[in-house]
Amino acid sequence: MNAFVAALTAVAVGTCFPSDQLDSLVTSGSASAALLTVDTSDGSRSDAAGAAQPSGYFRIGSVTKTFVATVVLQLVDEGKVELDAPLDRYLPGLVPNGQNITVRQVLNHRSGIYDYAHDAGFSTNRWRGTERFRHFEPEELLSVAFGHQPYFGPDEGWHYSNTNYIIAGLLIERLTGRSYGTEITNRILKPLRLADTSLPGDRPGLPRPHARGYTEVDGRLVDATMMNPSLDWAAGEMISTAQDVNTFFEALLGGRLLTAESLTQMRDYRAATPLFDYGPGLQRFHLPCGQTIEGHSGQLIGYTTYSLHNTTKQATLSYNPLPNTDPATTLISLFSHLYC
Repeated sequence: MNAFVAALTAVAVGTCFPSDQLDSLVTSGSASAALLTVDTSDGSRSDAAGAAQPSGYFRIGSVTKTFVATVVLQLVDEGKVELDAPLDRYLPGLVPNGQNITVRQVLNHRSGIYDYAHDAGFSTNRWRGTERFRHFEPEELLSVAFGHQPYFGPDEGWHYSNTNYIIAGLLIERLTGRSYGTEITNRILKPLRLADTSLPGDRPGLPRPHARGYTEVDGRLVDATMMNPSLDWAAGEMISTAQDVNTFFEALLGGRLLTAESLTQMRDYRAATPLFDYGPGLQRFHLPCGQTIEGHSGQLIGYTTYSLHNTTKQATLSYNPLPNTDPATTLISLFSHLYC
């Protein structure tokens, strides 16, 4: 734990800052590094354990989806797309059964469309050897997904599918005539001055400082930090810092990025798993104490992120998991400490 940084940044939030749980992620062998930033109206505190630095960069994985959904809902506010309109209205012929699948069902994972990341060699959560530096086009990912039968018919269930957000990225590009990354940059990153957040494209590395990510290959630990994240594209390619992610969610949930109506639509949560409900680009988590918190989680090989929020507190955790460990108890304890 960086006690010097903690001492300099400690404010009133320090009374509920889960330092022991953050340390425990590393000392228990669940992670090689961990960092956490908590913001309240009283101030901000950041800390780190292991090889991490409090201001370090990390791959935010599927937290990217909340940025993408925010842009789509901004386009709803501008009258350029309707949430309950079929995909074929905007992306004619791109998606099988697109005349019956709506924009909303893509954003809240109720489309039934197969997740391309379940195919061998198409997941950034698994080691891919030299293939991890390969470039992928979004259409390649859709081709993999559409080679499988859907999980169910539109709106007949819930199944997390990265394919949905590849479609959402293409929808943004079709509606605006610009890349989805340009739209995120111009609509979110620049207005909020998120200078430490980026869409890397084919760049395999991260800005410094950053903790390294690891995985197990043939019984040995290997460095999995470097990879081409185009395999995730609009489903999870972004890089950020905990402070930037907190700033984004505070602006989003505080009504600074969307109209009240669109934010209400984003919070139209449907049952997903025992741990969380899902709305268009947002998760609502249920803590053991009965509290609920909003945000999104993300996971790429070597990096795991949780960004969780309520009306008074913003918290973003990033850690570098080690293979064959289960930090669930520590994570629940950490967030319960913060929010219960």
